[in-house]
Amino acid sequence: MNALPYQDTKPVGAAGFYTAINATFRFIQGRFGADGLRRYWEDIGTRYYRPVSDRWTAGGLAAVADYWRTFFAAEPGSDVSVTDAADHVEVEVRTCPMIAHLREQSREIVPCFCQHCYFVSEAIGRPAGVTVRVEGGGGSCRQRFYLAASAPAAQTLDAIKEVQS
Repeated sequence: MNALPYQDTKPVGAAGFYTAINATFRFIQGRFGADGLRRYWEDIGTRYYRPVSDRWTAGGLAAVADYWRTFFAAEPGSDVSVTDAADHVEVEVRTCPMIAHLREQSREIVPCFCQHCYFVSEAIGRPAGVTVRVEGGGGSCRQRFYLAASAPAAQTLDAIKEVQS
């Protein structure tokens, strides 16, 4: 079974979509503020990614690792490793494909862009009893996924760097 529960079977994502994502974030933030943008991210994680959440619920941290390995394998330009540790899954993003593409296109990137990884993943994980901690940003970061019951201290947003275009 494919770790990505989507109907689309293309082997690689379309980098041009990253521009639309950035523009959507900018529009929502401009219209509804930072809180509105965070609600949007949480809604995506809760609704759109529900099939991912269901797989994480059924498969635990092993399903989290499988998802991220498969996800980043399909993202053009990514340089990412996924490691299973005893109590968490670590996703080390050395080159974020979205940030790299937006910079290559000389796009002005929404400064809080990298926070979406936290808010979306946290919403995906919540029903599965999984939580995430993100540190870094701006093109490279480390994301650690834990069972919520054994997670370290709560996420602080200042651990996620703002993006400099």
